[in-house]
Amino acid sequence: MTGDNVDRRSFLKLAGGAAATASLAGCAGDGGGEGTDDGTGTGTDGGGGSTMTEGGDETETQTEQAEPETREEYLQRANQVLHDEAPWIFLNRQYSVYGKSNRIEWEARRDERIDAYEITPTEGSDVRITQSQLDSGLDPHDHRETPTDNIVLQSYEGLLSRDAEGNVTEALSNGYERVEDGRVRFMIREGVTFHSGEELTPADVAFSVNRIVQENIGGLVSPQSDQLAGVTSAEVVDGERAVDVVSEGGINPIVFSLFATYCDIVQQQWIEDNDSATINSDMNGTGPFQLDSYDQGVSVSYTRYEDYWREPAPAETLEITNAAESSTRVNQLLGGETDIIVNVPPQDAGRVQNSGDTSLSAVPSTRVIYNAMVYNAEPFDSVQFRQAMNYAIDLPSIIENILSGFADPTGQPTLEGFVGYNSDVGPYEQNVEQAQQLVEESGYSGAEITLHTPVGRYLRDLEIAQAVAGQIDELENVSASVEQREFGQLAEELLDGDISTGPSFYLIGWGNATFDASQTIIPLLTTDGALTSYSNEEVDGLIESAQSMGGSDGGSGGDSNSSGNSSE
Repeated sequence: MTGDNVDRRSFLKLAGGAAATASLAGCAGDGGGEGTDDGTGTGTDGGGGSTMTEGGDETETQTEQAEPETREEYLQRANQVLHDEAPWIFLNRQYSVYGKSNRIEWEARRDERIDAYEITPTEGSDVRITQSQLDSGLDPHDHRETPTDNIVLQSYEGLLSRDAEGNVTEALSNGYERVEDGRVRFMIREGVTFHSGEELTPADVAFSVNRIVQENIGGLVSPQSDQLAGVTSAEVVDGERAVDVVSEGGINPIVFSLFATYCDIVQQQWIEDNDSATINSDMNGTGPFQLDSYDQGVSVSYTRYEDYWREPAPAETLEITNAAESSTRVNQLLGGETDIIVNVPPQDAGRVQNSGDTSLSAVPSTRVIYNAMVYNAEPFDSVQFRQAMNYAIDLPSIIENILSGFADPTGQPTLEGFVGYNSDVGPYEQNVEQAQQLVEESGYSGAEITLHTPVGRYLRDLEIAQAVAGQIDELENVSASVEQREFGQLAEELLDGDISTGPSFYLIGWGNATFDASQTIIPLLTTDGALTSYSNEEVDGLIESAQSMGGSDGGSGGDSNSSGNSSE
């Protein structure tokens, strides 16, 4: 390392993250379920196997595959099909790279959550966090973005949670079990109060689940319904301090994994007594911090909740602000204006590490970055054209030159170490001649396409988009350009439930903290997914079969005990 330059290997050594160091050898750590993790990836032309059109015609000789027998094998087959059908330009696994002040003790998590309860000030009693974006409103059931999640999780919490390694832990539930296929039971912790002072009840828990999975409960059609995939209802158990959660179609193989990441608990009476504007500008949770002041788009301030059911938080006050430009965030950290910043760009890593007052915390995240191509919009309704876009991209060059190696290449929706990861599917390799030939076969020679991208939401997102469009534009028979978008507006278009209202080609990221393939494929790549850009009967059938079978419940926790497991 010289001056302000830090290469990937030196950076990760400095950052000191065990999982980050492990990732250099091609593995994602031990918190990621049961996926095969040998780091080999055998695809030389994109992972092998057959290439199928939407109509089911093979364009290559299909490699004979045994019929799936286990849940994981169904998920692996789905990943193979999705690789071959190329609904995305497969890009990279994002690294979470944070800068932090030396006046706090804190380490980054793979799920990108910044839980202020885990932050200990060593000087003073306040903590300041700077994100790239703020929230889209404070209703915990009406968003799908990690920046909003990091704001609401300071005040709201769920039945279960995860530790930094991904293990399932108890939260508002202090016991859970499978009662029968399609029914699980959560025991509700006593002595928990909302910030308004009222005690948490099983009725509040049942209402919170139903508000997400059923329409028009609590004045909301929640965009989070698929985050509790398969769950249809929740009901209070007579005579017990417990709630039963019901799933359709028998066993829900990852139900505890879902509840360890999703479903914040709200107070039923408070939700019913207030309108949407109030629910989105105030908070009444059970978490370690209560809202002090809220200036949307500017800052969110909290004070410690002294009656928290655990020990009170180490910090007395908390403030979350935003700065879209990474250089602004870095300067604020170095200037002592904030304690934690997100997405430190590689070119600034040395400045942060060597300042004497700040340091780095980094870890391979659970987020995949990709370019979606809407399957029923020209020219992306052609599988040959979508494949061509993947062959046009020099992904290793993007990772090395744009991200300075702070990423891992992908060739399927599921990340290494997740349940359902297919180790036989490798990334596409650049082949310009093949890309141009496939464009000709698609019938879309001369196509002009525009890649929509947020700016500052993900690590070097604009630069990645510009590189992708630039490489596509070098093809003789396709023209490509970039349109910069405000993240909140782009996310709103993608979340409105109408695939036709958003752009047909866009860069986005998806964080999946359940460590299970289904929770990327279901929302993003099945016909009825909340943020889907794709529809394929074979994929839908494979996922339906996988979700009807028993298996690992994601992460490191499993679902076998009764004492204690997920957006843009």
